[in-house]
Amino acid sequence: MRRYLVLEDGTVFEGCAFASEREVFGEVVFATGMTGYQESLTDPSYCGQILVSSYPLIGNYGVNKQDNQSGKVQVWGYVVKENCVHPSHRDCSSTVEDFLLKDDVPGICGIDTRALIRLIRDHGTMKGAISSESPEKALEKLRSRKHPEEENLVARVSTSRIVHHDAGFTSRVALFDCGLKGNIVAELRKRFNVSVLPFDTPKEKVVELDPDGIFISNGPGNPSHPEMMATTVATLRALRDEYPMMGICLGHQLLSLMFGAKTYKLKFGHRGINQPVKFEDRVYITSQNHGFAVDKDSAEDAGLDVSVVNLNDGTVEGMRHRELPIFSVQFHPESHPGPQDTSFLFDRFRKMLEGGR
Repeated sequence: MRRYLVLEDGTVFEGCAFASEREVFGEVVFATGMTGYQESLTDPSYCGQILVSSYPLIGNYGVNKQDNQSGKVQVWGYVVKENCVHPSHRDCSSTVEDFLLKDDVPGICGIDTRALIRLIRDHGTMKGAISSESPEKALEKLRSRKHPEEENLVARVSTSRIVHHDAGFTSRVALFDCGLKGNIVAELRKRFNVSVLPFDTPKEKVVELDPDGIFISNGPGNPSHPEMMATTVATLRALRDEYPMMGICLGHQLLSLMFGAKTYKLKFGHRGINQPVKFEDRVYITSQNHGFAVDKDSAEDAGLDVSVVNLNDGTVEGMRHRELPIFSVQFHPESHPGPQDTSFLFDRFRKMLEGGR
């Protein structure tokens, strides 16, 4: 069956349908990397987005039962050059198509993804639709839709209740779930007892848990969305003098906003497993997935030291407060997918907690 990817500027790509037959609208973004599509598909940071894979063959090793980063497929649509229907891997339990179909997520294949990615790179991310209707009808509907970021996407993906993971450690971390990747929980559980909290947990609930530190996860959407400023950011601000804190990705942006820094939207974001950053006079290759960044000048004015820089475009990739035991990174030290070179940052957070509040 023919299917169309329609962009808000009127560009149309014609391809073949796979997975769900449902029509979807979202922000069209691309990610680089030869592997890791299963982890990306289940990353809650992709909520609200139609994901384009830069690698031309997707699904050749199938889907397994170990690599999911959440309980379901989180992307709203998937765009690939070639969808492999006969995967081969010892751990394979499903094809990508069946994996998407289980969560009613549509895909389109057979289009020139390189041309699509060059268009996004040159003009920036755009709203898009995956549809089997005529491109004209799909475009009309698309242009009438609000951008997904106008919604508080974090509310869609955050846990609705507090979940405790106790493993006999002496320290407890309160983990704000803003769209949590599973491997962040796994890394923290190697070092702490962990309490996973809804994104809008108030200060009083956090204090009741008597944590030794606070951790803020990755997640989707605009970090300065009014609901995020009124809930997570306000709560963190009320707690910042009492607890050590660490943030990843959206968590990095929220902590920066808490101190008064500003964020802005990148032209096409950083999404992939091969982004170079400079940290403490060394270069690390990192896994990343974000469309916003922290403004460098406003961060320094807010009392933050920029500790990590992206070597491709010079954007802020990490910060630490000059006085308080608080630091964050824009990239993903927990990897999955991507290199594990910066997992030592979780050990630094542990040492920070061992030093006391």
